[in-house]
Formats: sequence, structure tokens, C-alpha cells
Amino acid sequence: MFRSLDLSTSGLLAQRERMNAIAGNIANVDTTRDADGKPSPFQRRMAVFSSEYQAPGSDQRGVGVDYKIEIDKQQPPRLVFEPGHPDANADGYVAYPDINVVTEFTNAIEASRAYEANVVAIELSKQMSQTSLRILA
Repeated sequence: MFRSLDLSTSGLLAQRERMNAIAGNIANVDTTRDADGKPSPFQRRMAVFSSEYQAPGSDQRGVGVDYKIEIDKQQPPRLVFEPGHPDANADGYVAYPDINVVTEFTNAIEASRAYEANVVAIELSKQMSQTSLRILA
């Protein structure tokens, strides 16, 4: 019973990390500068899951975020012609992150559904253990 709870809990944690990455992507969809204030468009973050994750000190497996969060370096920035923008290059183009908000919202809905499924699995595990205790009593 505890193993099913551990598996569902690892799924909850993984989906939470995924939702955090998605929220960061949506929040930075128009960010044209890096943390140091230099012109550099934000790069999309992605949670990478591993089904072979093994919790430290445990022989049980679950879902984990492999390498934490990866940066999508394959997508080039989206260039928009805005010659008056302070971050415009010599040709008048501003480099914005190539983040598709529709895709991010779709991923957020998928992550929330997966989170809900893990919550339901935890609730069912609790009900089964309570039923087992009533049978034994």
C-alpha cells in the first residue's frame, strides 16, 4: 500500500515541477533580457521525466525529474521588427523568446490532469487501506 502512495507522490512532485516550468515560460513570453540585464531572450524550460528514478536510500521506483529542468536551446528566438525598442539590434529587430502560449497552456492542462490522476490514486489507496482495516477489525 505504501508503495502505491510513494509512486503517486513522486508523480505529484514531478507534475508540480512541470507546472512550475510552464508557469515560468508563460511569465517570460516577452522577456528580452537575461538576469544580468543584458539583451538575451528568455529560453523555454522543460521538465524531463524519468521512469527509472530511484529515490535515495530506497529500492522503490517512481517518477522523477531527470536533470531537474532543461533549457530548450534548439529554438531560435523570434525576431520582431521594432526599431524603437531599447533591445533592438542594428537592423531594428528585437529577439523575443519563441514560446507558443497555446502549447504552454495545453501542456499545463495535461500536467494538471496528470496531477489530478495521482491525487485520485492516492485517495483510492487510502480507501483500500481503510476497507482492509475494517475487514480485519
